[in-house]
Amino acid sequence: MFRPIVLASVVVALAVASFAVLSDRSLQADPARDVGSLPTQWFKGNLHTHSHWSDGDDYLENIGLWYREQGYQFLVFTDHNVLADSERWVVVEKTKGKQKAYDKLKKNYPDWIDERTRDGKLEVRLRKFTEVSEKLNRPGKYLLIQGEEISDSFHRHPIHLNVSNVKEVIAPRHGSSVFETIQNNVDAAIAQRERTGQVMMIHLNHPNFGYAITAEDLVRVQGEKFFEVYNGHPGVHNTGDATHASTERIWDIVLSQRLGKYDLPIMYGLATDDGHNYHNIPSRASEPGRGWVMVRGKELKAEALIRALEAGDFYSSSGVSLKSFETKNGQMEVVIDPVEGETYTIEFIGTLEGTPLEGEPLLNDKGEPLSTTHRYSPDLGKVLQKNEGTSATYKFTGKELYVRARVTSSADHPNPSEVGDKKQAWVQPVAPE
Repeated sequence: MFRPIVLASVVVALAVASFAVLSDRSLQADPARDVGSLPTQWFKGNLHTHSHWSDGDDYLENIGLWYREQGYQFLVFTDHNVLADSERWVVVEKTKGKQKAYDKLKKNYPDWIDERTRDGKLEVRLRKFTEVSEKLNRPGKYLLIQGEEISDSFHRHPIHLNVSNVKEVIAPRHGSSVFETIQNNVDAAIAQRERTGQVMMIHLNHPNFGYAITAEDLVRVQGEKFFEVYNGHPGVHNTGDATHASTERIWDIVLSQRLGKYDLPIMYGLATDDGHNYHNIPSRASEPGRGWVMVRGKELKAEALIRALEAGDFYSSSGVSLKSFETKNGQMEVVIDPVEGETYTIEFIGTLEGTPLEGEPLLNDKGEPLSTTHRYSPDLGKVLQKNEGTSATYKFTGKELYVRARVTSSADHPNPSEVGDKKQAWVQPVAPE
C-alpha cells in the first residue's frame, strides 16, 4: 500500500485497471467512452515552450511542427503572461526570429500566412493557438495544449510557474515573500480549475534560475505537486554550485520534509526543455528537445494526460527511455529500453525514517545567513541501492519516507543544458507504508 496523493481542493481517484479517471465535482466522466479497451502506451511531451508570443524566436506553427516531426505526442505552449488568443501583428525584422523564422514559415506554410506591408515594413499576423492546434493536431497521435508561464517575482527573485491546459490568462499574483508569491499563484490556478471545471495543472519552473527559490520556500506550498527537476535552459543551474543546492538536492529536501514533517503530499519532478531558440540547433542557446516527460496512459487528451501526471504515472527524461517501471508487491522495478553501446546505472534514492530533517543555514563571512537552501544531513536523499545494467528492483524495508529512481547513461547528452550532462531519466517517488 502507498500513501494517497491529494491535490489541495481537488480529489483525484485513478482506476488502474482501465486508466479511466473519476472526476472532481466539476467534471463527470463520460460513461459512453470505453477507455478501458484502449491499449496503454507512452506519450512523449514537453510542458514548457516559448514562441513569438513572448520571448521565443519562432512562430507557433513552426514550433508545433518541429515537435511533431521529432516524435512528440503532445506539446504545451507556455508564453510569459499571455495566451495566444488575440489579434496581433508583428514586424518581421523586429521579432526574435527575424528573417530566418519568416523564411521557415514560408517554407512550411506557403499558402497559410497572413502578411502585409506597412510603412515599407513586412508584417505577419501571429496565428492564434486555436488556429494552430486545428492545423497540427492529429487525433490520438499529436496534441497541442494551451498553457501559460506565470512570470512573477519577489524583489530580485524571478518566480515562474507554468499552467498547462489553462483556460484564461492568469496575471501574476505577487506576494510578501518567495513562498507567498508561489502560493498565491498556485491558488489562482486551482481556483480557475475549480471555477471552470477544466482540468489543468500548475508546476514550478527552474528553481535555480537566478537562484531565486530555496527548498525552504517550496516545501510548504500547498496544492503544488510538480516542479522542474530538469530544465533545458543553459542558464538555470540545474546542478547548483558550491553554495547553492542542485535541483535534485532541493527535491530530496522537499520530499523528506513534506512527508516526514509537514504531512503534505509528494512532489513530482518534471523534465522540460524550456525552448526559446529554434534555428541553430545544437548550440548553447535554450533549445527544444533537451528534456521531456513520458506519460503512461490510454488517451491523448489534455485531461487524461494531466490525470496521469497527477497520479505520478510518468517518468522524466533527458535522453534515457524506459520500457517500464512498476511499484507493487513491496518493491519498485525499473526496466530500461537500452541503446546499443550505452551502459546504465540505476540508483534508488530516498530518506529513511529517523533521519534528521532540520537544516542549518549557510553563513557569509560576517556570520549572516545566506538566502540559499540550508545544509542537511547527507543521509537525507541518499542512495539506498545502486545497480549496473538495464533493469533493477528495490525491495522496500518499511523504513523509507519515500523512494525514487534515477537512471544515468554512459552516453553524453547530445545537446546538453550544462556541459558534461549525461543522458538521464527520473522515476517518480513513492511513499511506502
